[in-house]
Amino acid sequence: MRLLRSFLFVPGNHSRKVEKVFGVGADAVILDLEDAVAIAEKPATRATVVEALKKPHRSLGYIRVNALDTEYCYGDFHAIVGPWLDGIMVPKVEAADQLKTVDWLLAQIERERGLAIGTIDILPIIETGLGLHRIDEICGGKTRVKRVSFGAGDFTRDMGLKWTGEEQELTHARARIVLASRVAGLEPPIDTVFIDLKDRAHLEMSTHTALNMGFQGKLCIHPDQVPLVNEIFTPTGAEIARAEKIIAAFKKAEAEGSASIQVDGYFVDYPIVVKAQRVLDVIARIRAAAARP
Repeated sequence: MRLLRSFLFVPGNHSRKVEKVFGVGADAVILDLEDAVAIAEKPATRATVVEALKKPHRSLGYIRVNALDTEYCYGDFHAIVGPWLDGIMVPKVEAADQLKTVDWLLAQIERERGLAIGTIDILPIIETGLGLHRIDEICGGKTRVKRVSFGAGDFTRDMGLKWTGEEQELTHARARIVLASRVAGLEPPIDTVFIDLKDRAHLEMSTHTALNMGFQGKLCIHPDQVPLVNEIFTPTGAEIARAEKIIAAFKKAEAEGSASIQVDGYFVDYPIVVKAQRVLDVIARIRAAAARP
């Protein structure tokens, strides 16, 4: 399972930003061909993002293509697919059949270009009421999709919601996406961006909410957001120590024939041990990523 605490968007047609974005520290970078690029510049931007991904970089490299119902999507796929690409973000997904089409098209291009089928990840964004209504079939569509993401900007626009700093209006959508992902056996989803770049307090609240609700990471729209998001999605020293203590104590008790114990006054049985192991798995992936050249 990849380390995906933070995905950082950057407009694909801003060459200066594209050059710098891979050094920010995000786990994945999304070079955008969709909303951040003017219509007149969309075709030319394809070559720009491909050239950027061909250069050495530590972060995973994704490209957000234009929506399936636009005249640009098909051309985007043909222009960007190659061994330099880790994944494609697909916006405004509203049906499982859309992802099946994307999966099929991508498989043909992979085969044509000598890539193993399934090499390139597909990350859908759920950002409309219809997409949320069909989230169960989207997550359960049996494609190569490993996880989905949530886009509150378009979602709140589509639903006529006021997007507040506290984000209580997003609770139902977030819960539905996490539940559907779990039922379908997908990885935990990726949470929405936070658009008020000056409001660090609510960014921190939004990120903690996403973590607590079961998301594995968050979309970012500015480099300054990445360190905070990475920090919140990284287990603290106290959490790591507690997880290690729980697992060690339970292992000892289990060897003595007991499967329910107390650790520092907290009841511990198999579900609690599994949660503790998840903490250690996350920090192991973080340390492994940090050790890579």
